[in-house]
Amino acid sequence: RWPSLLKYYSHTDGVSWLEEYKARHNAGLEAQRIVASFSKRFFSEHVPCDGFSDIETLGCPSHFFEDELMCILNMEGRKGLTWKYYAKKILYFLRQQNILKNLKEYLQRPTDRQSFLEGAVLIDQYCNPLSDICLKSVQAQVDDITDKVRKVLRTKNPRHPSLASKAGEVLIPEVELQRQVLDAMNCVLYEQLKYKGNELDYYNSLNSYIHQVLIRRTGIPISLSVLYLTIARQLGVRLEPVNFPSHFLLRWCQGKEGSTDIFDYTYIDAFGKGKQLTVKECEYLIGHHVTEEFYGVVTSKEVLQRMVGNLLNLGKRESTDQSYQLLRDSLDLYLAMYPDNVQHLMLQARLYFHLGIWPEKVLDILQHIQALDPSQHGAVGYLVQHTLEHIERRKEEVGPEVKHRSDEKHKEVCFSIGLIMKHKRYGYNCVIYGWDPACMMGHEWIRNMNVHSLPHGPHQPFYNVLVEDGSCRYAAQENLEYNAEPREIPHPDIGRYFSEFTGIHYLANAELEIRYPEDLELTRATVQKIYSSGKE
Repeated sequence: RWPSLLKYYSHTDGVSWLEEYKARHNAGLEAQRIVASFSKRFFSEHVPCDGFSDIETLGCPSHFFEDELMCILNMEGRKGLTWKYYAKKILYFLRQQNILKNLKEYLQRPTDRQSFLEGAVLIDQYCNPLSDICLKSVQAQVDDITDKVRKVLRTKNPRHPSLASKAGEVLIPEVELQRQVLDAMNCVLYEQLKYKGNELDYYNSLNSYIHQVLIRRTGIPISLSVLYLTIARQLGVRLEPVNFPSHFLLRWCQGKEGSTDIFDYTYIDAFGKGKQLTVKECEYLIGHHVTEEFYGVVTSKEVLQRMVGNLLNLGKRESTDQSYQLLRDSLDLYLAMYPDNVQHLMLQARLYFHLGIWPEKVLDILQHIQALDPSQHGAVGYLVQHTLEHIERRKEEVGPEVKHRSDEKHKEVCFSIGLIMKHKRYGYNCVIYGWDPACMMGHEWIRNMNVHSLPHGPHQPFYNVLVEDGSCRYAAQENLEYNAEPREIPHPDIGRYFSEFTGIHYLANAELEIRYPEDLELTRATVQKIYSSGKE
């Protein structure tokens, strides 16, 4: 019944299977109870942060709880969309908590036991907690590349020390033998496997995730450097990471080991097909002179800091993701490494404040900032005041606004919740999840979107729609038409509003139906009238 749990048991363990069954069964009931409660409690919140406190105090084994969440996510068919939506949110949170624990343990180890590859995998796992990423699998792929390098090396020098069974445990002292390894690596990585720097799509976050670098065979300087350095070390060549500005590099010692003279090193550009550079050529690479400190070696923690910093910058650029998931994830990672960094704590507080989530946590962060740096009292005071006001407003909130189609003011609203529509001008497919009898946006939005140029302007019904590209839009009635070929809309928030896709339209979940109680019947009648070919 639960085959994915086999890995938690050993054949030699004396296990009371009846007790295990009971524990798994009870964990399943608890998971279902919590998932079912989330829609009712957090429908109006994009991120149900408060609900996660329930999960942190689980009274059942977490792997049993996770297994039930996976069962919900793997339910077949187009039903249970709301359950799947919240199960995914909870699983995301649980796995991230576990990965964060692993990262903190990693950072506490001595630096010589902090593998660069493991650090990159932890960052990848945290930003993609629902993907099947593990160090063992990534290491196996790197080992496979290393074996290919050995084959090339064997044809050039059959007696090369890197071919010995325990190669990698002992560093190769001769520079010429090291050069042969690097030449073989460049041949395999860049000529045979066609790895390359992603110049065309440099700012894609996938370039920073090590499992994606291995799948797509492309990345940015730092991710390709981690791969290159790991392979070289497995073959007995000690390369070191260099936090060079604008372009991460590796260095290879040509002089006495541990030399502090920057001219005793050759610098390697893993992004540029393993090209070997002099100090002067490094400066040509970025177009300006830099001081000697930038040629120095950095620790694994500093490498992770730069990787996370790249993701932070990408998170700030994200414009389509309304929940700023990448920015939130990268801030979590940065603060796990540097918990007292005032600048990033303030960014996290501002972000949560902007999203209107976790006000109690915002107050905790602000209190921590004030203790670390009293000079921030102005910004802290402003945010504290407005956060307290937000908490008070939330306490005073009455029930949801209910929109009855029978109201006279709603008589012009033609379309209903759950219908699959097409935008006449832009051609995108979407599903309606809300409507207003007239445009409810502010003057600035109306001006920026040029609403007054529409024949009916802002004085016509407007619809909240989930679009197939993952965005949420607010569309005028005159710009929408019934979709001749209705299909599922692959939007991450579909389960927040809908419980099922019938094949022609979506069924509102209980919370959305409360807000639009008369829409369901109208949607069914509309569907029957328009799609009378019997599809449904």
